[in-house]
Amino acid sequence: MACETHRGILHAMSNQQDTQQGIHVPDTSRGFSGVIQLVIQWTVGTVLVVLMGSWLVWWAIHLQRQFAEDEIRAACQRVMPDSVQRCVDTVVIQRGGARR
Repeated sequence: MACETHRGILHAMSNQQDTQQGIHVPDTSRGFSGVIQLVIQWTVGTVLVVLMGSWLVWWAIHLQRQFAEDEIRAACQRVMPDSVQRCVDTVVIQRGGARR
């Protein structure tokens, strides 16, 4: 048992010495395909980040407009309860918003 373990250790050491004495060739197995894959991954990641950021900006603008319109609607309800929609439309147009 001890002899087999000793042989295994010697075999492993001889393989390590052969590797250390041999010419070291850098691992170029990635080559162009690895570089292309890396570029594709970065491109996809960048596009996803831009899309998510754009969506977040759009969502923030939408929420801001919604809250502003709710405030205008509440103010118009207090001032002109009989014609709320006309009041809202007038204020939105005066503030530079688009007609519906």
